[in-house]
Amino acid sequence: MDLKKIVRDIPDFPKPGILFKDITPLLQNPQAFKVIIDSFVAHYKNKTIDVIVGIESRGFLFGSVLAYVMGKSFAIMRKKGKLPYTTVSYTYKLEYGEDTIELHEDAIPKGAHVLIVDDLLATGGTAGAAAQLVKKMGGKVDGFAFVIELDFLSGRKAIGDVPVFSLIRY
Repeated sequence: MDLKKIVRDIPDFPKPGILFKDITPLLQNPQAFKVIIDSFVAHYKNKTIDVIVGIESRGFLFGSVLAYVMGKSFAIMRKKGKLPYTTVSYTYKLEYGEDTIELHEDAIPKGAHVLIVDDLLATGGTAGAAAQLVKKMGGKVDGFAFVIELDFLSGRKAIGDVPVFSLIRY
């Protein structure tokens, strides 16, 4: 199945000049969603993974199902102030300012092998920060899984030498 043909392009969203890659048609298509999850499972089934982390919010959609299918722990990474329990945070720079992401303090056991999942790799800022937060908590980031990767934004550079698996590349 050609997943690329199912992704919807939305011009000038969220601002003029941006061509937004909309994943909702992938979610609305049961066969496409199955291909995504099955592809991730096939790629990671023989790798050591203890915890799958989903980055807010679309990473939750794919990461939680992947964790369920693979029988792994699932942790949600959210923006500052959104998690109800005691958190560990990491603040990172954006083009204009900074942002902070958090995990519950018990989400990543020391020494845990972690797979970070999100829908899209663009500039890599959030993904790189996610890796730093996992490391700060004593986990080892063994990989990133993305549905879409925008190659022209060179996001892999921001996340270093951690292996990246992307299903659709532009």
